[in-house]
Amino acid sequence: MAAQSTKVESVSEYKITGDSLRLQVLSMAKKHSNATPRAPRSDAQRNRGRILEIAKQAFTQFGANTSLDDIAKEAGVGAGTLYRHFPSRETLIEAVYHSEVEKLAAAARQFAESMPPVEALHAWMLLFVDYIATKHIIAPALNAFVADPMKLYEGSRASMRAAIDALVKRAIKSGDIRKDIEPFDLLQALIGVSFVSSNPDWQKSAKRLVEILIAGSRRAK
Repeated sequence: MAAQSTKVESVSEYKITGDSLRLQVLSMAKKHSNATPRAPRSDAQRNRGRILEIAKQAFTQFGANTSLDDIAKEAGVGAGTLYRHFPSRETLIEAVYHSEVEKLAAAARQFAESMPPVEALHAWMLLFVDYIATKHIIAPALNAFVADPMKLYEGSRASMRAAIDALVKRAIKSGDIRKDIEPFDLLQALIGVSFVSSNPDWQKSAKRLVEILIAGSRRAK
């Protein structure tokens, strides 16, 4: 009897242990299923940013047919890493352009948070001149490989309009510039200089125009 009792106790102990283990496994699975997706690792984000910067330089210097393997090598990553982020030349070229637009939009928010209204508008317009220069440089690559570059340009135009609208409205509200200033007119003036001028130093002319536009926008005292 004693032996039988010991056996029963052993089996009972095993069942309890087994049920407990099963509950633990189910609990872990539930936690895993409810977990939110992890954000991209910081090293992956750095790799992506590095690839975009090197690609912009390469497309600028060598054109749209630059070797993607060379871009990967210069960025210090393997070709597989580049293709995981950007499966094709088209997606890489689009991403370079989007990155420039995103930087400009982010700068508008940053300037608005850290500078007085007119200074923020002035700094952003100078940065916009640099953006135009980059766009001119990579435009041939966009036109050659992107299926619908006009759709891409329209999307960026909306982003730029939103940024300049916010900066100008803030400067009007502060009383620093006139209420009749149309935000997009300021951008069109700078874009016009970039297309009309045949001078390779058009950026200097455009940046001088920024000073004139800011001065002419100020409210009379």
